[in-house]
Amino acid sequence: MSSDSKTKYLVLVPDGMADPFGHDQNEITPLTAAKTPWMDKMASLGTVGMARTVPADMSPGSDVANLSIMGYSPREIYTGRAPFEAASMGVGLGENDVAFRLNLVTLERNFSLMADHSADHISSAEAREIVASLAPLVESLGLHLVAGISYRHLLVWTDGPVHCVTHPPHDFLGHTIHSRLPSGEGADLLLRLIIKSWKLLEQHPVNLRRVQRGQRPANSVWPWGQGRPPRIQTFFERFGKTGAVVAAVDLVRGIGEYAGLKSIDVPGATGYLDTNYQGKASAALEVLRERDFVFLHVEAPDEAGHSGQRDLKIKAIEDFDEKIAGPVLEGLKSFGTWRILLMPDHQTPVSTRVHSSEPVPFIILDSAQWDPAKETVRPFTEAIAHKTGLFVPDASKLMSVLLERETLSEVSEGSH
Repeated sequence: MSSDSKTKYLVLVPDGMADPFGHDQNEITPLTAAKTPWMDKMASLGTVGMARTVPADMSPGSDVANLSIMGYSPREIYTGRAPFEAASMGVGLGENDVAFRLNLVTLERNFSLMADHSADHISSAEAREIVASLAPLVESLGLHLVAGISYRHLLVWTDGPVHCVTHPPHDFLGHTIHSRLPSGEGADLLLRLIIKSWKLLEQHPVNLRRVQRGQRPANSVWPWGQGRPPRIQTFFERFGKTGAVVAAVDLVRGIGEYAGLKSIDVPGATGYLDTNYQGKASAALEVLRERDFVFLHVEAPDEAGHSGQRDLKIKAIEDFDEKIAGPVLEGLKSFGTWRILLMPDHQTPVSTRVHSSEPVPFIILDSAQWDPAKETVRPFTEAIAHKTGLFVPDASKLMSVLLERETLSEVSEGSH
């Protein structure tokens, strides 16, 4: 038993785990097909329903959806994705700075088709070499480039445009780029950057080695997700709880930074299917000994969804169940009372390979309900969560439910 008698709170986010379901689907979803004994047990003992994480007319990005799960209304505070990533990278933004996410991507068919938003998940070491080569070009355009992890980097534009129209590269995989190139205010400069990067990167030593190994080259940059620094209450100011974030991706860590949550570094956490699951679970349990709340995020199901590989997504879901949900539930034996919210941030269907704003399933479970000896009577699937009839139209309210400030009946509707 922990010496701290206070209730501990956890949020477990298998990013992009959900898929569409219904009579018009030719096959069961990856979540339904996956063997998930721990989540099934949680669903049997806890409360299951559906929630909308993406407000109407907002793009179904992980930024918007994870803000919702963390208890913040995206409509009230969202300015763009990149400022959160800047915070995670320790990049301080001035009031008039505009940050852009800058992907290293693979374009094919004479630089006309978005083949891979991640440049075949380029390693961070290779990416740093490429970023170093790109820096003089970026600086000659009056911009600033900051190296991140793998394919994810940052572009900062002082007094830059906030109304430029950009598009996430993972939203049009396998499609031509022409209608998705930057447009509007400031687009000319971004277009110059993209086009000039082609010549610089096509024969880059890193890319020549990658092609020789049968890997896709990082032969273009792609700016998107821009915004100025948002103004956000800290999690403690909002809910009166101390907390931490366990995540590999800059976006989620950055949201945590703005929320005043401690960011926990886990060796081997990659944001992909080879991530250190056990390390994340252990880190979450360890930090709970000194803090009230942990937000544990795993990117792997989302990346598998973007790949369009059903078997890969099933494996990512099963890994999450076995290596995150199971160890966390086992580890909670050393604590007193606890409560868990488990839910994906959005759908990433393998059929479309892009995010969807449709509702996602959730489980809320507390220590009084948890009895691993009890029989599992229902699996955790999208269809079964839908059939419960419990629907939360604004997922940002679920944090108040988890923290026992509101009840589910106060934030839910009776049907979908």
